[in-house]
Amino acid sequence: MTADHVSLPLAEFDALRARYPEGFESSLVLPCLRRLQELRGFVADGDIDALAAYLHVSRVQIEEVLSFYSQFRRNGVGRWHLMVCRNVSCSMRGAERVLEHLAQRLGIREGETTPDGRFTLSTVECLGSCGTAPVVMVNDAYHENVNVERLDELLARHP
Repeated sequence: MTADHVSLPLAEFDALRARYPEGFESSLVLPCLRRLQELRGFVADGDIDALAAYLHVSRVQIEEVLSFYSQFRRNGVGRWHLMVCRNVSCSMRGAERVLEHLAQRLGIREGETTPDGRFTLSTVECLGSCGTAPVVMVNDAYHENVNVERLDELLARHP
């Protein structure tokens, strides 16, 4: 799929739709967006328009979901997407030091991707793991109780 030509995985979406009662199309927004992001790596504008037409929901309903959940991306990211939690618990336990260290090691700032496309550095409001703060998520994997040494080991494991 490319940004200018969107093809929805209709067979998959039809199978999802069959699991919901008629009239609950808006409940499909979340799982459909997740699948689109799995396929492309992010959710493009064309994806939103195509999904709105398929589900017969407004574009704004889809944009609300995209803006509420930090797991969804509107732009491409590097092979390894590093997400640093910045909520109160993580901040109190060193999230800012974690973010500064990653930025320095990677040579990028929050929201940027390394020139080689390997790493993207982002912050998220909460990863829901307050008891094991600070937390960094790499793609879909949680890394808890991180410190500088663990960050260096983590970066070494992601070529």
